[in-house]
Amino acid sequence: MRVKNTNHFYVSLFFFFTPIDGWKKRWVESKHRPDYGKFQLTAGKFYGDKEKDKGLQTSEDAKFYALSTRFEPFSNENETLVVQFSVKHEQGIDCGGGYVKLFPDTLNQEDMHSESEYYVMFGPDICGFGNNKVQVILRYQGKYHENNKAIKCRINKDTHLYTLIIRPNATYEVKIDNQQVAAGDLEDDWDFLPPRKIKDPYARKPRKWDERLQIEDPEDKKPEDWEDFEYIPDPDAKKPDDWNEEMDGEWEGPLIPNLNYQGQWKPRIIDNPNYQGEWIHPEIDNPKYKPDPTICHYYNISVLGLDLWQVKSGSIFDNFLLTNDEEFAEEVGNKTWGIRKDVETQWRELYEEMEKRKQEEEAKKTKEKEEEREDDIWGIEEEGSEEDSAETPGNDRQMKEDEAESGFLGKNEVRVDEKDEL
Repeated sequence: MRVKNTNHFYVSLFFFFTPIDGWKKRWVESKHRPDYGKFQLTAGKFYGDKEKDKGLQTSEDAKFYALSTRFEPFSNENETLVVQFSVKHEQGIDCGGGYVKLFPDTLNQEDMHSESEYYVMFGPDICGFGNNKVQVILRYQGKYHENNKAIKCRINKDTHLYTLIIRPNATYEVKIDNQQVAAGDLEDDWDFLPPRKIKDPYARKPRKWDERLQIEDPEDKKPEDWEDFEYIPDPDAKKPDDWNEEMDGEWEGPLIPNLNYQGQWKPRIIDNPNYQGEWIHPEIDNPKYKPDPTICHYYNISVLGLDLWQVKSGSIFDNFLLTNDEEFAEEVGNKTWGIRKDVETQWRELYEEMEKRKQEEEAKKTKEKEEEREDDIWGIEEEGSEEDSAETPGNDRQMKEDEAESGFLGKNEVRVDEKDEL
């Protein structure tokens, strides 16, 4: 870790050729709860360089994680703040965080937890296929504000580089893999301040304001012979001779479909010659709005932490960088993530192909064992049926002999005594 003077800061946290246990001297595990998940130092299953690509990996499923590292405090007042790191979800994350947080120097690292006060939260947050976004949550006047602009994160298994840039002129930029994915004004994309403009509370739409784009042609008239009755009285129907109007009421003949029915007549539609367009509510300057040049100016930034929840573990965090130099951050990204990405992707594809073949072979072996087991079962059943068929004749004879001795007769047998004559 290196720190320059307070007016020009540079903090880097890398894992290049880090000894297996060396990172534990730099990072502190929280003891706020006893069941936090453990991190381990590894390059994972596929990588560009086994040593240079080592990072901090979550190692236990369905766990909270709380790990942090401290550095000399600095402020981004009148300075650009760049937060950058890489993360690889090689496990194929289904639900969990992949972001970092920046904390003030007042943080007790051994008691860090999800409610600990922080300045910035930045990075991918994934839960389900459709809910994957880049979180950019910034603290302002004691409240946390989430970005209003949706930013999609990467959800594959490769390493990706995430960069947040906050400039002194209250603009920002978010990059993924050194490519811009979002940018704008902090005031516009976060609800830090009241809006600059509001609708004039005294303005009202004029009563005669015509917003109708098209109208019915007032000159269009229905033809006199237009048949718009779907059913008509049957002209051949006759009132029954025995119909009594005093008893039965007025007689009405049955209705039949009108063969000349043309449908309901409607006047044709024409463009409205008096169309004035949609009325727009006029706006005025918001008297409650006051610009704040200190938005996202943070003091005594001193801790970078991983405060996460993951259902499926395996994410690897690496190449943490805090600086005020945008070009330098891009250069670092190209020399770390940029060098590894192509080799890592090739290795990952090869690894997945090997895993696929391995699974197919295991499935084949399992199927063969099941077939052998079924054959054995059928063989035992066939032997048993042969033994049963071999024993059946003797059993039948024995049953008949027993019946004869006991005098038992079947339902179709008749006893004939020796003295009876046929």
